[in-house]
Amino acid sequence: MKKSSIFGLVVIAIAIAVIISVYSNSSTYGSFGDATKTNSELHIVGHLNKSKELFYDATKDANYFSFYMKDNKGEERKVIFTGTKPEDFERSEQLVLTGAMVGNEFHASKILMKCPSKYTQDKIEVTEVKAKQASI
Repeated sequence: MKKSSIFGLVVIAIAIAVIISVYSNSSTYGSFGDATKTNSELHIVGHLNKSKELFYDATKDANYFSFYMKDNKGEERKVIFTGTKPEDFERSEQLVLTGAMVGNEFHASKILMKCPSKYTQDKIEVTEVKAKQASI
């Protein structure tokens, strides 16, 4: 075999490996119902239920924040975020959570908040918050 043919095969193999790794690490959008059926990480879009309590006690555990959210299909679940409560969380118009179901609770590793901008009426301000990693 020629060296150029071997080099071409190696480049193709590397490209296939990169495509497969990117595809396998990407998570999909779904609902709480979809999250109960799968063990993989999902993005869930929804709205904060402001009528139910938000729990965050920084003196007891600064890395525990829980709240209730309704997804776009209307299903409501308790969400647990292992991180500090994001600033202006109550102002958010829409939430995008990344995480997985554990029992009947959704454990979020990331929260993306879409809040109305404080400077202009037409623009939306987006803030992303990541959970703290548990130390072993």
